[in-house]
Amino acid sequence: MEGNRQKTFHLRELALVLFFMKACASDIFPKAQNVTWSSLNFKTILMWSPKPTNHSYTVEFSQVGQDRERTPHCIRTMAMECDLTAGLKKLNAYYTADILSEPMRGVSSDLVEFPHATTEKFSPYYDTAIGRPEFRIEVSSDKRKTTLHVEDIPTALFVDEKRLNIRDVFMDNLQYKVTYRKAKSTGKKEKISKSSIIELTDLDRGESYCFYVQAFLPFRAQDKQHGEISNIQCSSEESPSIFEEYGMGVIAGAILITILAITAIIIVIVMCCRQRKRAVNTGKERLPLNGV
Repeated sequence: MEGNRQKTFHLRELALVLFFMKACASDIFPKAQNVTWSSLNFKTILMWSPKPTNHSYTVEFSQVGQDRERTPHCIRTMAMECDLTAGLKKLNAYYTADILSEPMRGVSSDLVEFPHATTEKFSPYYDTAIGRPEFRIEVSSDKRKTTLHVEDIPTALFVDEKRLNIRDVFMDNLQYKVTYRKAKSTGKKEKISKSSIIELTDLDRGESYCFYVQAFLPFRAQDKQHGEISNIQCSSEESPSIFEEYGMGVIAGAILITILAITAIIIVIVMCCRQRKRAVNTGKERLPLNGV
């Protein structure tokens, strides 16, 4: 019994020592705070605070369930961010990271475990924000079709020294949403396209329309489906020629009808003149001869 009591007492003492050591470590090496993932077009940076004074930070990261790794430029750094773009090789996997508060370079410490802050899970494929696309407007010669040519946004990823764009990464999962309206109206319409070439055929000919485009990723969580909205561009307002508006058949028919109408009017006028002349002549024949 006495031996068990002594053992329990020593364990309590050890727990208290470890507790106070951790408390002292937290005072000497403050834990990182406000830890966030910042990722745009697969450029992924881990950020935190506060600015270190008498300590440094080391970042350890890993795919969930795998061994932890370190990247050389984020070991005992005095910075408050770490670029992990190259380290997150499997894009559709989820990752976590720890930011350890450690002594500055060249300074030793007796601590075995340093204070650390752990991030939330992050996946480049499902979480990176998509930036603002560029596009150009093409109106067909007959003004019946407007085509938007969208440029797939370049990413921070490279394969064999080739820079990948978002179409290379998302492939058929990438769609574009175009929102458009008449330049003189506030009513909006939307169209979703799986292609980077978007054809619109429901526009009024000759009217000016305004457009903006954004990447659309329907497989993601709802709050991460849409990319940044592009700059608004408007097509020029052009009045179509009479030939474009009605076509040659309609115009030829209208000309023929006009000619027939004019001919009919001329015939009616001629007939009326003849009848009037005939009536005058008939009246003269019926008058009595003077002096007979």
